[in-house]
Amino acid sequence: MAKFYITTSIPYVNARPHIGHALEFVQADAIARYKKINGHGAFLTTGTDENSLKSVISAQKLGISAEELCRSNSKLFKDMSSAVGLSYDAFVRTSVDKEHMKTVQEFWAKCSESGDIYKKKYGGLYCVGCELFYTEGELIGGLCPEHHTKPEFVEEENYFFRLSKYEKRVMDAIEGNAVQILPQERRAEVINFIKSGLEDFSVSRSVERAHGWGLHVPGDDTQVIYVWFDALVSYLTGAGFSRDKDLFRRLWPADIHVIGKGIVRFHAVYWIAMLMSAGVELPKSILVHGYVTVDGQKMSKSIGNVVDPIAISAKYGQDAVRYYLLKEISTFQDGDFSEKALKDALNNELAGNLGNFINRTFTFIGSRMGGSIKELEMDEGRLVIDEAGKIAAEVDGLMARCQLGMALMKIMEISNIGNRYLQSNEPWKLADVDERAAREVLFACATLCRMIGILVYPFMPGAAERMLGYIGEKPSGYGKAVEIPASFSIKEHGILFKKIE
Repeated sequence: MAKFYITTSIPYVNARPHIGHALEFVQADAIARYKKINGHGAFLTTGTDENSLKSVISAQKLGISAEELCRSNSKLFKDMSSAVGLSYDAFVRTSVDKEHMKTVQEFWAKCSESGDIYKKKYGGLYCVGCELFYTEGELIGGLCPEHHTKPEFVEEENYFFRLSKYEKRVMDAIEGNAVQILPQERRAEVINFIKSGLEDFSVSRSVERAHGWGLHVPGDDTQVIYVWFDALVSYLTGAGFSRDKDLFRRLWPADIHVIGKGIVRFHAVYWIAMLMSAGVELPKSILVHGYVTVDGQKMSKSIGNVVDPIAISAKYGQDAVRYYLLKEISTFQDGDFSEKALKDALNNELAGNLGNFINRTFTFIGSRMGGSIKELEMDEGRLVIDEAGKIAAEVDGLMARCQLGMALMKIMEISNIGNRYLQSNEPWKLADVDERAAREVLFACATLCRMIGILVYPFMPGAAERMLGYIGEKPSGYGKAVEIPASFSIKEHGILFKKIE
C-alpha cells in the first residue's frame, strides 16, 4: 500500500478555534480521505502550538497559568477536530508530549552538529503575534504587516540558526520544485523573499522573557527554544521520528503540509533550511490556503463576528459545514463565510438537489420495484452513466491538483444530471405503461447515486456513508465509482439532509 503523509499546521492555543482553523482542517481531511479510498495508507498529523509567549500573555490576562490555558484550549481544538470530522492519526501537544520534547532535542542536536546553531547578542523589532523579528523594511508604516501592530524592540542574547548558509540550496529546492508550493503566486512570493537575502534567525528566547514557559535549550537552562523551531518539528514527531523509526521511514517525507498564507516563510524557507541542516528529507509539497472573512469583514472579537466551528457544526451538521467550506471558499484564495449562505447551500443544494435526487430514486425503487433492481440493457440510461463517468475522471484530475472546490462542484453536476434525467422521464408515471423503461431510468439513477456516494466521501464522509449504506456498501475503492453493479438492493433509508427554516 502506497503511503501518504499529510499535516495541518498546529494552531496557537492563545484563543479558541475559529472557522479559519476549520477550513484548514477540512481541506487536509478531504485530501487524506481521497487518498485513502484510492488505496494509499494516508496518515494525518495535527496538534496544538503551545510553547509561545502568546500563550503566556493570554493566560496572564485571564489570571490563570499557561499550563491551564493550553490544557483548556487544546481540548477545544480537539473538540473542533471531531466537530468537523478531521480523521487525524496523531495529535501533538507541544507543551506536554514527551515524544515531541525528545524529537525537538534530537533535531536541535543534529542542527548543532552541523555547525548551524550559535549564540550571539541581538537587538530587533519583535511582533509577539507573529512570534517573529522584523526588519524596518518589512514593516508597513512601522507596523507588523500581518497584525498591524507596532513591534516592540527586544535586545538579548539568543541562539541563532545559520539560515544564510542555506540560501542557495533553499532557492534551488523551491525553483526546481523539489518542494512544490501551491498556488504559484505563493511560490513566487517565497522566491522573491529568498532573493532579498536570507539572514540568520534567532531560535531561542531567554527564560526570563519567556516567563519560564517552553522547552529548554539542550545544555542551557537559561534559554527556551523558539516557538517556531519547536512547532515545525511536530511534523516529525507525528511521523514517529523518535518514537518509531520504522514508521518514520515509511511516512517521511511529508507529501503535503497544509498551511495558511501568513506562515509561508516559516514552512517554505526556515523549515526547509532546518531539515537540510539536520540531514532530513524535504517535504514534497506545501499547500497554502487564504484567510476567511465573515460577511465581508475580518474576524474580530471587538466586532463580535468570530464564528465558532463547533457551534456552527452542531447547528447545521458536519456535512453541511464541510460542504460549504470546501465548495464555496477557494482552496488557495481568501474566502468569505456567511451563515446565511451556509443555510442556503444546505437547503437548496444539499437538501433540495442532492438529497432530493437520492431520496426520490431510492423511495421509488423501494415502493414500486420491490426494493431491488437488476442491471439491464440500456440506451439513454447508458449515455447518462457514461456522462457521469467522464465527470468522475475530471474529479480525479482536480483532486490531483488539490482543486477541492472545483472537484466538489463537478460531483454536484452528477446530481444535476440525475435530477434532470429523473424529472424528464418521470418513472413514477412510466411504470404504469412501460415497466422495463422505468427500470432503466431507475437503474441508471441508482448507479449515479452510488457514484456520488463514493466520489463525495472525502468531502462529506457522514453523508456518503449514509448514501452508500442505503445500498449496503461502504466508501472504499475510488475506481469503483464508474463501475456498474449487477443489481441494487435498497435498504431502509431516511432523509439525507434536512432543511432548516
